[in-house]
Amino acid sequence: MHIEEEVRKTYSEGAARVVESLCCPVNYDKALLEKLPQEIIERDYGCGDPSRYVRSGDVVLDLGSGGGKICYMAAQLVGPTGRVIGVDMNDDMLALARRHQAGMAQVLGGDRVSFRKGRIQDLALDQEERAAFLAANPVQDGFSADALREWEAHQRTRHPMIPDASIDLVISNCVLNLVDDAQKGQLLDGIFRVLKPGGRVAISDIVAERAVPDSLKEDPELWSGCISGAFQEAEFLHAFQDAGFVGVTFDKWEPTPWRVVAGVAFRSVTLTAVKPVQQAVGQGPYVVMQRGPFAVVEDESGTRYPAGERVTVSAETYARLGQEPFAAWFIRLASDESGASASCGCGPRGCC
Repeated sequence: MHIEEEVRKTYSEGAARVVESLCCPVNYDKALLEKLPQEIIERDYGCGDPSRYVRSGDVVLDLGSGGGKICYMAAQLVGPTGRVIGVDMNDDMLALARRHQAGMAQVLGGDRVSFRKGRIQDLALDQEERAAFLAANPVQDGFSADALREWEAHQRTRHPMIPDASIDLVISNCVLNLVDDAQKGQLLDGIFRVLKPGGRVAISDIVAERAVPDSLKEDPELWSGCISGAFQEAEFLHAFQDAGFVGVTFDKWEPTPWRVVAGVAFRSVTLTAVKPVQQAVGQGPYVVMQRGPFAVVEDESGTRYPAGERVTVSAETYARLGQEPFAAWFIRLASDESGASASCGCGPRGCC
């Protein structure tokens, strides 16, 4: 089974007509939907609303942008100083999104949205540029095959489709599960690469309560239906932590499963996370206190925060714990009130 081809067929059909089985019920902001063409609203297939994490001025990247619904919603939120980039590999979905691009630019008062053809697990290579190169330089023998590989390597390093550290927020709506398991690590590494330090992710997707059996992974219909490639719940969080993200959180977790297949419950979640940033914050020492109610909290680096105890941390950690989703759980102490009794929260993977 070729997963990408099966997914392409299914979503090409979804661009031509409404396929209700491809999506979960989602309550989107009606005010944002009012400005969108009806066919884009009808032919969108998602399981959450990552647009609600968009901030004014953001540069937003939507992975698997489909017909452009979330992109055009986000474009209203980023305002005139922001912009939105949609990446999708399906020609029919791209055609649907681009068909309304000029009209939406008029509605929004500016052309803030662009769409690129590319694989979300390979954000460095623009597939339309690759097709143009192949048209001018068809692969006919070993030499021309080598030339293609050299061109691809050059594009990825010198002219990536999405440049390093260029994005404020990466969003996605029920698409990561469509990527082959063997390429999911590459996918997350690419997301980390394109985000600015301090950049955020908001990923709505389907997760499984336990590992998806091989029998389901061999079903092409279930791959396209967001089942076979679903992350296991804990695996989803750990994959982002392993990729280097911090503050990895299930911001949304639907208590009622969307589907139960072969005894495995599949549900919609929205994961948020942050790319860490080195940031100086005045003069040290940098001391924080976990408010409770948890007896002890341990972060990704292994640093422990016992409730009510002062813990010395790095400038980066101090800055991070003053932001969401951490700010409600920590007190950050000014350097002149940190006191000499603060302990260092060293853990097995690092100190403070």
